[in-house]
Amino acid sequence: MNDFDLDTIRISLHILAASVWIGGQIVLAALVPALREIGGDAPRQAANRFGRVAWPFFALAVVTGIWNLLEIDVGDRSTAYHVTLAVKLLVVAAAGTASAVHSLTSSPAIRGITGAVGLVGSLAALVFGVMLVFG
Repeated sequence: MNDFDLDTIRISLHILAASVWIGGQIVLAALVPALREIGGDAPRQAANRFGRVAWPFFALAVVTGIWNLLEIDVGDRSTAYHVTLAVKLLVVAAAGTASAVHSLTSSPAIRGITGAVGLVGSLAALVFGVMLVFG
């Protein structure tokens, strides 16, 4: 059995942050049709509440991601690792940017596009993260 140490805390926090960020997007997307049936401002209110939880966890994912990189010798990694890391960082940036635009726009078309880009980018970042660990 491994020791409970700072690495365990760091990695657990990173996984928790990604779970809340991505899982919350999936759950909220599934709830939107029901919230629209409720009517009024229900979808916007739910999205605002979600944002109050999700954005701190996005920040936690970024901070623990940086912490993860500081714990390894990136220079000793392969070219494939560096390419995968670069792509992951790009999709994290795209997902965060799209999600921010999604939160700030009043245009339904832009909200739809940026919501999709935010979720797909977040899922891609998850996959690239797994590739970095196990690849």
